[in-house]
Amino acid sequence: MVGRLIETEACVAEGAEWLAKTEPRFAHALEQTGDLPLRRRPDGFAQLLSAIVSQQVSVASARAIWAKLEEAGAVTPDAVLRLDQDALRDLGLSRQKARYACALAEAGIDYDALRHASNDEVIKTLTAVTGIGVWTAEIYAMFSLGRADVFAPGDLALQESARVLFDLPERPKEKPLRQMAEAWSPWRSVAARALWAYYHVAKDREGIA
Repeated sequence: MVGRLIETEACVAEGAEWLAKTEPRFAHALEQTGDLPLRRRPDGFAQLLSAIVSQQVSVASARAIWAKLEEAGAVTPDAVLRLDQDALRDLGLSRQKARYACALAEAGIDYDALRHASNDEVIKTLTAVTGIGVWTAEIYAMFSLGRADVFAPGDLALQESARVLFDLPERPKEKPLRQMAEAWSPWRSVAARALWAYYHVAKDREGIA
């Protein structure tokens, strides 16, 4: 089952209200963050290719490379497959990312079908592609597909925000944070938004890394 989708700011607000009533620490966080953003993105090949481009480079570098890809029209599976890896490298991709881009283009993912797939199916389908990890797949499910009950416990900012908000002795690793987040179902995607927003508040206040 697809489950609840987050499509409007009202959906986010509903989830935030539920979290605040369920967990007092979220009520405390939301008092400081204010309204949470919708953060919906398009879905499809280009969104995942953009995620690959953005891996381990600055925002400015990722934008510059993406602009070159767009100018060359290399943001669809067919266009990428018409280029070899050297041509993709000429557009700014590293050797590894050129290989990832080709793997994504060759995967033949049915993006329309993903909209109707379960969260587990989405994660399984995307992580089967070389270069796409669990974090990227979870972020895609959360923001491109609008799934309300997806979390990304491998995200360092979420880990650090949870440490501060819940007064934990150390930053939780991926597995314990995933277990911790089960209590925030069916609004784990909104919990992630709240933790990301609170991370920026705490960072400004306490200078956390």
